[in-house]
Amino acid sequence: MKTKAVRIYGVKDLRLEEFELPAMGDDEIQARIVTDSLCMSTYKVANQGSKHKKLPEHLEENPVIMGHEFCGVIEAVGKKWQHLYKPGDKFVAQPNLGRADTFSLGYSFPYVGGEATKVIIMNEAIEKGCLLPYRGESFFEGALVEPLSCVIAGFKANFHLRDRNEYDHTMGVKEHGAMAILGGTGPIGSLAVDYAIHNSRRPDVLIVTGSTQAKLDRSRELYSPEEAKKYGVELHYVLTPKGSDFVEELKKYTPGQQGFDDIFLMVAQEDMVTKAEALLAGDGCLNFFAGPADSKFSARMNFYNLHYNATHFVGTSGSNTQDMKDAIACIEQKTVNLSKIATHILGLNDVCDSILKIPELPGGKKIVYSQKNFPLTDVQNFSGESSVGAALKELVEKNNGLWSAEAEAYFLEHCPDI
Repeated sequence: MKTKAVRIYGVKDLRLEEFELPAMGDDEIQARIVTDSLCMSTYKVANQGSKHKKLPEHLEENPVIMGHEFCGVIEAVGKKWQHLYKPGDKFVAQPNLGRADTFSLGYSFPYVGGEATKVIIMNEAIEKGCLLPYRGESFFEGALVEPLSCVIAGFKANFHLRDRNEYDHTMGVKEHGAMAILGGTGPIGSLAVDYAIHNSRRPDVLIVTGSTQAKLDRSRELYSPEEAKKYGVELHYVLTPKGSDFVEELKKYTPGQQGFDDIFLMVAQEDMVTKAEALLAGDGCLNFFAGPADSKFSARMNFYNLHYNATHFVGTSGSNTQDMKDAIACIEQKTVNLSKIATHILGLNDVCDSILKIPELPGGKKIVYSQKNFPLTDVQNFSGESSVGAALKELVEKNNGLWSAEAEAYFLEHCPDI
């Protein structure tokens, strides 16, 4: 059986190719990929090649399939797994295999990844519970389960003292506390804002910062202070241009101007780490969420506060299977609205160029329809010159300028295959 897939051969060497997949084994599953979501992590992979810890050596001889945020449909099931899975089942993939070498789906293997038409999912991934049932109404939301699960993991990983006179901690962000999402106007920051407002454990005060007014205005439009207020959250958007000193300004939003209980830092910049630490209240937790490309990345921190004010730090990368299940539940129960960050769609044909341009591309998440041939397109910019474009334009306008399950269904039926 042949597949078409984007594979990496080395630094910035991505190729869309057709090749033969091996026959499915009795302990494997064959699947059709419907959607994948482009991720900044894949951009980092493309720029590092085998130097990236999740990629194998000798890529030029043994290329691997890209794309770790994927959703698809099972087509065939080996005998070992027929009691759990059947053809036609929708699924999302948990890319993290929990291996010591950090190898993961969509990073490290020759026959499975989201930027492919067909894949063979190996026994190891199935045994480890990485093939998760999905019953959401759209495939594009399925491709956003993984990034949402990373946000959920971060909210779980934060911790606080149960009592200043005890040594045990309670896990999770502080309910009714003060939270800041620094550099929170990108797609992952937007997911964090959505989750902070609509999750069952919410802060009383939420500050979202960004370095450009246009992005802040877009975030305010998507997640308004009025909407947040309905859920008991006082939401403020604050412009923090690069290099600005905003510590005292942000503290004014917190009770007693004492600082924040939880901070999520979404940008890997040295000065931002230092400022984020200075914003912590006593027993405050800083989650360094941004993944730096430089393995020697470091920043100045105040250890006086660490010692006397019990401030602390945590970093999260990826998520576990339970986080993925929680993300699926959020989508199926419509706790969050992922259509707000799905700003662009594209076919498999435009993936190679788009990955290499991710930092330059505007908007939120880019949804790859792996079976389709379609240029990278802002969902608000469909052309009315063709019948397909006109129909999609009408469907997006019907949904207040957002992508939707209805628009996706039309796209899947009428857009040409790759």
